[in-house]
Amino acid sequence: MQEPQRDNEERWEQVRARYPAQEPLLNLNNAAVSPPPRAVEQAAIEAFRLVSRNPDVNMWTRLDANLPSIKDALAALVDCDPAEIALNRNSTEGLSTVIFGVTMQPGDEVVVSEWDYPSALGGWQQRAAREGIRVVTARFDPLDDDDAIVSAYSNALTPRTRVMQLTHMLHWTGRVLPAERLCKLARERGVVSLVDGAQTFAQMPVSFRTLGCDFFVTSLHKWLGAPVGNGMLIARRERIASTWPLMAPFEDAPDRIDKFDHWNLGTYNSALQAGITPAIEIHRETGVHAMHARLRELTRYWVGLASGIRGFRLHTPVDDERLAAVSLFSIAGADMRHVERELRERHHVHVKYRRMGPVEGLRVSPHVYTRKSELQRFVEALDRVLG
Repeated sequence: MQEPQRDNEERWEQVRARYPAQEPLLNLNNAAVSPPPRAVEQAAIEAFRLVSRNPDVNMWTRLDANLPSIKDALAALVDCDPAEIALNRNSTEGLSTVIFGVTMQPGDEVVVSEWDYPSALGGWQQRAAREGIRVVTARFDPLDDDDAIVSAYSNALTPRTRVMQLTHMLHWTGRVLPAERLCKLARERGVVSLVDGAQTFAQMPVSFRTLGCDFFVTSLHKWLGAPVGNGMLIARRERIASTWPLMAPFEDAPDRIDKFDHWNLGTYNSALQAGITPAIEIHRETGVHAMHARLRELTRYWVGLASGIRGFRLHTPVDDERLAAVSLFSIAGADMRHVERELRERHHVHVKYRRMGPVEGLRVSPHVYTRKSELQRFVEALDRVLG
């Protein structure tokens, strides 16, 4: 009879076999974009070839006929109504739809944090410059406890606040914010809540209903494993009519979720959406709870190995059960850009340098296809770089 630990590793070897080899670099930056499983890649390639044979018919008649079932499957994953889902290209597009679509007047306020995605902050600053709205920053340290973070947002709210934007998992450090509590706070104050779920959806269990937000955006090419260029915007039904679309619809659109959908872009690569369904099927077979547990295990594994390195400091709360694949570390006295470069050029290990204010380090984000032996290789390479 095999030991449970060995059984577990064999199971994840079977998962790994579904993914293309990551070469020539050991890919520990999956938080940026994850590779799709082979079946997803093949589905997109076959759809692209189908399009080439009769583009006008095969894109908009045959491939688009599958979109309702794709929305049904996504809705089941994220616990919402399919009529609240719009498909787009990525989280940034979804964020921009809400940022530029929510009606605000000069002097109205939006509450953000310095840890939000830079292009989203840039969108709000653009509205401030053009329309005279005010951007208010809730300030906190990612290592603060939940109560302190909730207080930071609460203290930033005023009678002029119209929108609160929050990032479910900070892409800088992997810290998961108490989003459910923050959305409840927004509802109690009559404030529209926008949640950036680029890093949480499919990496861990996420329920739109439980979060209680008005808008949720995510990228499907991160932890779900859909082809690059797929995203999702969820808009609470009551908010759809009052929110402007980012792109004007080709035809007069009723106040349904359709007005936010990707086809308002004009011609786009609809073959990429053919990979969403197999990505969902593989994700279901893996199981979101099992995936979250494995990613948490992998993060704690490499952190445990690296914790003995002199000057090692982790900027992510590793004991938090919401922990998943994303974490940030630094080495006291080390030039972290140099460390990143040496890991990549000398040891063929790819991690990502990140800096936000005083917090600087390397972001590490394995995936379910990552072996523990590869994480050991990374830590050994890090030790050699540091000398």
